[in-house]
Amino acid sequence: MKQMNREILVVVKYDSVSQAALEKEMEWLNEILTTAETPSYFCIAHELVNRNRITQNKKKILTAVKHPDLKPFRFLIGKN
Repeated sequence: MKQMNREILVVVKYDSVSQAALEKEMEWLNEILTTAETPSYFCIAHELVNRNRITQNKKKILTAVKHPDLKPFRFLIGKN
């Protein structure tokens, strides 16, 4: 599996967790995050507001977030 460059803090309740179990848990977390961080899931979880309109169009959302700053009167809203 391709290694991702992430900073993840994992808090373990018990001191008796082995290093192998902790590494396996990190692999599972990485797999879940890799799946959830796709552009498709991003578009499902967000809407783009442009003055008077709200759109869920994937192409428009992805085009808007390509730039570091959104254009004036455009807002990205998380659905959750």
